[in-house]
Amino acid sequence: MKKYKYLRLSKTKKLRYSSNYLKKKLYIIFLPGFMSDIEGEKPTTFLRFAIKRRLGFLTLEYSGHGKSSGDFTKGNISEWTGDTKNLIKKIVKKNNFILIGSSMGAWIALNQFKYFKKQIKGFIGIGSAPEFLDKLMWKKFPKKIKREILEKGICIIKHGDSKLKQRQYEYPVTYQLIKDGRKNKVLSKKINLKIYVTMFHGQKDEVVPISFSRKVLSIFPKAKKKMYIIKKGDHSLSSKINLKIMMKELDRVIKYIV
Repeated sequence: MKKYKYLRLSKTKKLRYSSNYLKKKLYIIFLPGFMSDIEGEKPTTFLRFAIKRRLGFLTLEYSGHGKSSGDFTKGNISEWTGDTKNLIKKIVKKNNFILIGSSMGAWIALNQFKYFKKQIKGFIGIGSAPEFLDKLMWKKFPKKIKREILEKGICIIKHGDSKLKQRQYEYPVTYQLIKDGRKNKVLSKKINLKIYVTMFHGQKDEVVPISFSRKVLSIFPKAKKKMYIIKKGDHSLSSKINLKIMMKELDRVIKYIV
């Protein structure tokens, strides 16, 4: 099986993805986070899990992410939601599936309920960050950064301090990205499906507060819900121990669905 593939959606758009294509099978769909690719521990672990259990699998890099085409600074939640919807329609087709969203991927996942209510049989969030652009970024940006974004339309945000031995990284934030995020509100709408919903959140998550995962659970009033707060867990929850806990929970959910 070829590990990474490309799907051309138009003359200018080509998305990189990874899949385990099976007819008439339950699928696992993993949606990565902000500026993430599909070569990390989580997508590769979920792919191995699906292959071992003879389940379908799909993960993708949104436009402007990883090796997919597109300019990251021109992308937004609406476009990345559309990328996901189009790939599900092309690869998963009419099969049922469990959505797994990591960080921003949980936001993209929640948007998929508008299109695939009948096919979604479970939802797992990992450090879920729906609506983070406004609630965690814009509201906490100092006036100087806000002014630059408003005047120039973009600002390069830098994180980490080498003197404190923190990991250093940077990313661009555009005003169109912030504005589009406000159009994609998901935390005020109830999803009345009787499905399995599980949230995983690191106790020491330095990026997204645990309250975000709790809020996601609250919008599923009829779901069979579960919350795991991982002791000493960070935002990514990519360690082997954390992934083992997730695989065990995924097995439990699949057992009730299949």
